[in-house]
Amino acid sequence: MASSTSLRLLITVMMLLFHCSSAVALDRIACQFPTPDPLAGCPAGTLLVGPPSTGAPFSSIQSAIITIPNDTTSYTVLILPGTYTEQVNITRPGPLTLLGQTDVPTNQSYNAVTVAWAAVAGPSDNARTSTLTVAPPRGSSMGSTDFRAYNIDFVNDYAPYSDTPSLAIDISYANAGFYYCAFYSYQDTIYIGTLGNSYMYSSTIAGQTDFLFGYGTLWIQSSILSLRSCGGGITAWKGTNTTFDNMYGVYIHDSAVLPENATVAAEEVGKCALGRPWNAQHRSLFARTYLSPEIRASGYIPWQETDPRIDYNTTMAEYQTYGPGFNLTGRLDAGVEFNLTQGPLTAHPILTEEEYISGGYSSPETIFQDDQGTFGYTGWIDRTPWL
Repeated sequence: MASSTSLRLLITVMMLLFHCSSAVALDRIACQFPTPDPLAGCPAGTLLVGPPSTGAPFSSIQSAIITIPNDTTSYTVLILPGTYTEQVNITRPGPLTLLGQTDVPTNQSYNAVTVAWAAVAGPSDNARTSTLTVAPPRGSSMGSTDFRAYNIDFVNDYAPYSDTPSLAIDISYANAGFYYCAFYSYQDTIYIGTLGNSYMYSSTIAGQTDFLFGYGTLWIQSSILSLRSCGGGITAWKGTNTTFDNMYGVYIHDSAVLPENATVAAEEVGKCALGRPWNAQHRSLFARTYLSPEIRASGYIPWQETDPRIDYNTTMAEYQTYGPGFNLTGRLDAGVEFNLTQGPLTAHPILTEEEYISGGYSSPETIFQDDQGTFGYTGWIDRTPWL
């Protein structure tokens, strides 16, 4: 079996080969690169955040955010290396980019900026726990049309195990792209709420229980899903009825599911589920993704044995998944996986190429929609973040 380190290296090399381009670097890399004058390569008007010792105008991210007008103009915030213990709340409708300063802007493992919080929902609202929230203020219809974060780690480690929801991010009624970022929690790490759209590229998402959950739409590309233990499933989505056909769900492409450490690798073999349906309209797909030995033979599981929440509306599917965590016999014997195009996966447990394409799973353009249901809503995505 290949080691976790070699698989991470393989993903990085594949991404570089796939995205090779002769185009010149974008301004964001010039802005992020450390220089004697931190703002030398940044757009005019960029706000600078840094620890008190740096003399930066702002010592917290939120203190910079609240000075930005609540309008539709674009703003950039450059964040100097350090750990910022705070909750960040983005409510403005206009485009906003957060940049973590780094001299390795295309490798998340070298990130030097961390935003950390420690909160657990208990009997309270899950949303109050989130380290980062991108959503409109109460009473407003939509939040940011184009929020982006590069080379920042978001952490909510209330406890070293699942103890009710502890969100790293909450994206609702907004569009949010994350590039070379990391997200760490144990339960409900990533929440994509109503009319939330999120795209994640070359990032690490760590969790234990239902750590990708929500109502909106999430596309994860060329990233690592890091298993901190096993509980519930990796995905737990709740479909929503709309007046138009929707593709709300979570889609993981060209990525890898790996144990976080040797202890997980030794103790959790065959115990982790790809997902379970929060309701019967759950939709999730793992495509061309490596599955480590920790994945259960059945792949997905019901919500609970006495409350399966699986019917003809349920989509729990795979396409060209591979590795020791893909067990063809186990998938067939369990008969749990479903998808809308073929019903129960009793004939074969993964989508065919025709089903993958005709089902609309192959491109962000056939997945992301605006609030009126129009597909192709991808102008907010950075399609060449490595430049």
